[in-house]
Amino acid sequence: MKILIAEDEPILLKTMELKLKRDGHEIITAINGREAIQLITDNDIDMVITDIMMPYTTGLEILGFVKSSFTKRIPVIVLSAMGQENVVVEAFRLGADDYITKPFSPNELSLRVMRFSTMLAV
Repeated sequence: MKILIAEDEPILLKTMELKLKRDGHEIITAINGREAIQLITDNDIDMVITDIMMPYTTGLEILGFVKSSFTKRIPVIVLSAMGQENVVVEAFRLGADDYITKPFSPNELSLRVMRFSTMLAV
């Protein structure tokens, strides 16, 4: 599965990238929202994992772009250090498929991604 990870914290981005590559996924990374949207446009992405607070374009804007621009079902997992209910509600209202609050275990992310890859394979 080809996954785009949009995260502006370099250590967290690298950790997620290495874990998901070990799981057998092809990973594309973006360090800001503008780059993420360009990579989503230019590549055949199967899943997006995005932080909410991103430079230039927020994770909610990335989510809205993915859900409104493609006929193909592309699951989006939203990450955020903010545990605020209004942010979670807005993410799901815009079509988020899952929401993970930071900090989280790489194994938790791996299991959540595996769940979607299984659903997409059916």
